[in-house]
Amino acid sequence: MKLLCNMQKMLNSTRAIDFLGPLALRLYLAPIFFMAGYNKFSHFDSTAQWFGNTEWGLGLPFPEVMAFLATSTELVGAGLLLIGLAVRWISIPLMFTMIVAAVTTHWQNGWSAIADNSFWLFSTERTQGAGERLAKAKDILQEHGNYEWLTESGNFVVSNNGIEFAATYFIMLLVLFFIGSGKYFSVDYWLGEKFKHCA
Repeated sequence: MKLLCNMQKMLNSTRAIDFLGPLALRLYLAPIFFMAGYNKFSHFDSTAQWFGNTEWGLGLPFPEVMAFLATSTELVGAGLLLIGLAVRWISIPLMFTMIVAAVTTHWQNGWSAIADNSFWLFSTERTQGAGERLAKAKDILQEHGNYEWLTESGNFVVSNNGIEFAATYFIMLLVLFFIGSGKYFSVDYWLGEKFKHCA
């Protein structure tokens, strides 16, 4: 029992550096949202067309407005996450963006972001078909290409474009919404310290 108590005390002592958790989440998510927003901004006309087109796009109403909202939310959100300002507030529209992305773009593809037939729990007809295409592509590359050079830094994969990444980012944002930006390395913390004495 004493050993368990000592182990719990050691575990509790890590509370002194618990700011590392939200800091890591923020620093992980900031470049992801920046790149997503920057890509939309760089190709804004194409993004708006994709948002509005019913045949090969999302078929959303007011596509220019929707594209602007998505782009600005991701770009502004990336900056706020990076410096730790209004993190709980910006988490709300970013989570909404992830829900929209999951439902409109990724839902029909199932869970997996990358097709993997070995993960039977989330295997679908789509991922099985992608697995067959991947096997065929590997056969072609092994026969006609320098396969060892092509794969020396990693394996080839086939994207499944499922909801996995959107769901993961949503959960990370949900955590930030509840715990905030963390101590010391966020503007929110220092603003809170400054104004808590003004009440």
